[in-house]
Amino acid sequence: MTAVGIVSTGVYIPNSFMTSDEIAEKSGIPKEVVEKKLGIVKKPVPGPEDHTCQMGIYAAKQAIKRAGIDPLTIDLIIYIGEEHKEYPLWTAGIKTQQEIGALNAWAFDVALRCGTTVMALKVAKDMMKADESIHTVLLAGGYRNVDFIDYDNPRTRFMYNLSAGGGAILLQKGLERNVLLESHLMTDGSFSEDVVVVAGGTKEPISEEAIKNKRNTLDVLDPEGMKQRLEEKSMANFLQVIRKSLEKSNLTEKDINYLGILHMKKSAHDYVLDKLGLTEEQSIYLNEYGHMGQMDQILSLELAEKAGKIKQGDVIVLVSAGIGYAWGATTIRWG
Repeated sequence: MTAVGIVSTGVYIPNSFMTSDEIAEKSGIPKEVVEKKLGIVKKPVPGPEDHTCQMGIYAAKQAIKRAGIDPLTIDLIIYIGEEHKEYPLWTAGIKTQQEIGALNAWAFDVALRCGTTVMALKVAKDMMKADESIHTVLLAGGYRNVDFIDYDNPRTRFMYNLSAGGGAILLQKGLERNVLLESHLMTDGSFSEDVVVVAGGTKEPISEEAIKNKRNTLDVLDPEGMKQRLEEKSMANFLQVIRKSLEKSNLTEKDINYLGILHMKKSAHDYVLDKLGLTEEQSIYLNEYGHMGQMDQILSLELAEKAGKIKQGDVIVLVSAGIGYAWGATTIRWG
């Protein structure tokens, strides 16, 4: 079967940051708890020009430059950023196509919250295998759901780590380097209305009253029910998608050299590493970046490469979990 490999990646980090001191002040949570339990020393937040699609464009241009390719050779662009972007009802992939000069490509957007990148890697690989005309695919997008966080709402405390940034991955068919192996994804609709922005959709259009009552921010409608269901399912599903991705790739957890994992509270991060028999050196805890949504896996991959944590022949697993709820993992043979 024809290999699909990662040519290059790109990451954009805004210049503005929110520190643990500021989060503590806004939320009333002690700084020590913010840093040690929530695992946030600082996190990037959007500046005036750091719009969602635009941050993905910055990252895409970086990936193209690193790859040294002509944008005209890109066949397909998949926007992997958030739906909270420059305009509602707008296809950001098409804007990305125009801005990077990929005039021979076509584009569309996908969404699976913080599971979007892992899902899009599978979609891109499957499309490249199925369609002879698709050779080079760009995944790109941005994230700034930090805009929806109300630090006065303790129900959303687990989302105080939301930050901002952009990411991109360039894929090529026939590239026997940084090869995408197999993916596994799971979704569970019993969580589908647990975490929502109440106002702004068709059920409750945005209004002055809604904004006044902060109904245009993220909220948890059934905190106790969600907590109970997550305790029953979340970590088990998280580990299952990793193991299934490896199994489909004819590998086991003993083969993992590096785990590219999203930002979560420190105890959960440590739990996953322990269950997989991995050391702290085999991952990076993103306590200086917070949770950049679906860009976490791209960021983790870049940081690992810069830190010399991944080498020729290594097995890398990128893993994510997203509100809704979704869990996904992709295995990569590096080098």
